[in-house]
Amino acid sequence: MSKRVDFVKSIQGLSEGDLKARINEDKLRLKKLEFAHAISPLENPMNIRGLRREIARLQTELKKKTTGS
Repeated sequence: MSKRVDFVKSIQGLSEGDLKARINEDKLRLKKLEFAHAISPLENPMNIRGLRREIARLQTELKKKTTGS
């Protein structure tokens, strides 16, 4: 639980440009993971879920910054 809280606190200090770059980077990493998983099963497939959630948290933070909330 504290790991997630640390992640959220760390992304709150990022600028919009940094958030967009991080989202694109993580989406690319997700595609690579999913492709690798399709070829041969990953040792820990929960990494895919975690990465998807991380992307969602980044997108949520970006949305907060763009709307000014």
